[in-house]
Amino acid sequence: MSLRQAVGERLGRHGWDQLVLMVVALYLLVCALRTRTGLAVLLLATLAVTSCQATQARAQEIPSAATQYQRELTRIVQQEWGMNGRVAVHAAQIHQESAWRPDVNSPVGAQGLSQFMPTTSAWIAELYPDLGAAAPYSPGWAMRAQARYNRFHWNRLSGTADQCERWAMTMSAYNGGLGWVNRDRRLAAAAGADRARWFGHVERYTHRAGWAKRENRGYVRRILLTLTPRYVRAGWQGGTPC
Repeated sequence: MSLRQAVGERLGRHGWDQLVLMVVALYLLVCALRTRTGLAVLLLATLAVTSCQATQARAQEIPSAATQYQRELTRIVQQEWGMNGRVAVHAAQIHQESAWRPDVNSPVGAQGLSQFMPTTSAWIAELYPDLGAAAPYSPGWAMRAQARYNRFHWNRLSGTADQCERWAMTMSAYNGGLGWVNRDRRLAAAAGADRARWFGHVERYTHRAGWAKRENRGYVRRILLTLTPRYVRAGWQGGTPC
């Protein structure tokens, strides 16, 4: 058995590759330290590798399936919300709802990319006939209905402190219903909290069941504070409201 084979059995394939890379890196370092030019080259190479790794890491934050819908979602959001519409927020919401899987069903019966319940899909199609017949498994219909449904809630949630708070209440309404958000705002005001602010105020007050509160509050925070910044970093339009 050769030395390489003996060492390889102990390290495994990935361990061997890492060892080779370490040896090469040490050799380059020794060579680089001999001259200023060599050191500069090594630093530039290190920066290039770091930049490449950072780009790959950002790409891995978003499901690969999202890219095929980016242009269409951008067009839809801009039609519904104007040219400065927050595409990244809508993309983050789809990420949370279905991870960009158009044929997925939830355990409770929600359907498609935007995870509409059948009754909600039918209601939206009736309220907005220009969208066409309810088709929750059609990515195009789901994205249009989602943008319109978010707008429906947004228009009915006035009196908020700023866009961040209004988006938070809009997301809460999408997930759990507009009626619950209005009740929670009244509870917050009765307790002396600010009904115009979601974070740290309205989100603390509700008569929902414990599991429903945890799901709803986590839904809002994950979309606006965790996922939306990912899509903004990846170049999706609209910026983050929070």
